[in-house]
Amino acid sequence: MDDLRALTARFPREGRVDAICLRPTRGADAVSVEATQAVADRGLDGDHRAARPPSPGGSGKRQVTLFQAEHLPVLEAWTGRAVDPLALRRNLVISGVNLLAQHSPFADQAVHVRIGDQVLLEITGPCDPCSRMEKALGPGGYNAMRGHGGTTARVLQGGPIRVGDRVRAELAPAAVEGPGRAGWPKA
Repeated sequence: MDDLRALTARFPREGRVDAICLRPTRGADAVSVEATQAVADRGLDGDHRAARPPSPGGSGKRQVTLFQAEHLPVLEAWTGRAVDPLALRRNLVISGVNLLAQHSPFADQAVHVRIGDQVLLEITGPCDPCSRMEKALGPGGYNAMRGHGGTTARVLQGGPIRVGDRVRAELAPAAVEGPGRAGWPKA
């Protein structure tokens, strides 16, 4: 029988990018685009987060936000209204893979998210909702999004992202090499 490490390193299938949403300036409404460029250590070209210079010593944990497409019907059921992904203010809407499972429970077994052939992301944590969800989703919208707000990520390797690109999880090379080796992620 497989142990927990083996189980958390295996994924049933690939997913896809269903939508790309960018916010040109902080507080601005999100706009839908068919393609963008992921910029290493910055975010997505055209989004306000990538336009800012990296802060010295900053973690960059929220360079990209991802939303699970399969959660849209759940939000619609809870709020009683149609939910436009643009209103959720997340950069990438992803279907077909469990985004929360893309973050390993083991500090020494990093999992990365590959989008298309070039882009490599590291999931950094949950993307908690903000108070704007009350306006976007109506009364109770904040609570509807709790636990369903998606994930945040850091851009490890840049490149193009297009709607329809495949999304897959892969073990980080350091995780394959083992602890103490070059490139091993710090806990």
